[in-house]
Amino acid sequence: MRAIVLDRPGSFRVADVPDPAPGEGQIVVRVDACGICGTDIHIMDGEFPPTPYPITPGHEFAGTVVAVAGDVRMNLPVGAKVAVDPSLYCGYCRRCRSGRDNLCENWAAIGDTVSGAFAEYVAVPAVNAHLLPGDIDGQLGAMVEPLACAVHGLRRLGPLFGDSVVLTGAGTMGLLLLQLLVHSGAGPVTVVDRVPDRLEVASKLGAARVAASLDELTDERFEIAVDATGVPAVVDGVAGLLDRGGRLLVFGVTPAEATMSLSPFRIYNDEITVTGSMAILRSFAPAVELIGSGAIDPRPLLSAPLPLDQFGEALHRVRTGQGIKWHIRPSGLALKD
Repeated sequence: MRAIVLDRPGSFRVADVPDPAPGEGQIVVRVDACGICGTDIHIMDGEFPPTPYPITPGHEFAGTVVAVAGDVRMNLPVGAKVAVDPSLYCGYCRRCRSGRDNLCENWAAIGDTVSGAFAEYVAVPAVNAHLLPGDIDGQLGAMVEPLACAVHGLRRLGPLFGDSVVLTGAGTMGLLLLQLLVHSGAGPVTVVDRVPDRLEVASKLGAARVAASLDELTDERFEIAVDATGVPAVVDGVAGLLDRGGRLLVFGVTPAEATMSLSPFRIYNDEITVTGSMAILRSFAPAVELIGSGAIDPRPLLSAPLPLDQFGEALHRVRTGQGIKWHIRPSGLALKD
């Protein structure tokens, strides 16, 4: 089969590699679509310490079951359409045993620490595969993983009925968070982004108002602030817009060494709550249901998928902010419009 092989940071190739066979407890999935996200860019640039090289990246994916190990007892027949949770938790560390699997001390993930889905086929644990409704194609299925991250983020944030929200960042995650905020009963949501086309999509997806800069909102206060940019200065700026008793969700991934200047006195005196959200925690199945029911619609975010041979072009488009969400179609099969 063909796959992207990242030999070292900054150097990848389309290579012929052995077809995978299902090991104990595994299935093999023919990949219909695999999304490019910020973590993939960090892996490409050598900025994701857990990643070994060489590796085939790709962790946001869906496809078709083509082989099943004999010991698998789940209902995952050959031909079934599935989305795959890339999380590989040990199950025995202190955090796993306390129900905080996403903070696993031995954390690993398909496409991040073991070879992933920028390939025609990938072998995965059967327990990580989730059956998709028949009308969900590969691209929509590949959006389950990022939506599952957003679902976990909103669970961390807690109830928000009627609360005013300011959301920074209208990329893939910001627009998924926007839809979840609206679906969950938030009050008016103001979305901030520098890209006019993305703000236009935000308006169509339920934003009550859009702004090109936080400077447009300096005289306002919000009960909830959500950052989906990962830019430290933006996190600082949006935290400054919180009203007393407000809540901040730090969702975007900042550099590890970044700091913020939120006043400890203000956290105390105004009872500000600062919350983080890391990856997926029992939120994959709800994400399948949200997309399957039509409650969340990723289609306005999607560009036409590109073939494996155009992986470099897809990376370029992501880095330069073209479009919103880009997928690779390794199998070469036609997807639904």
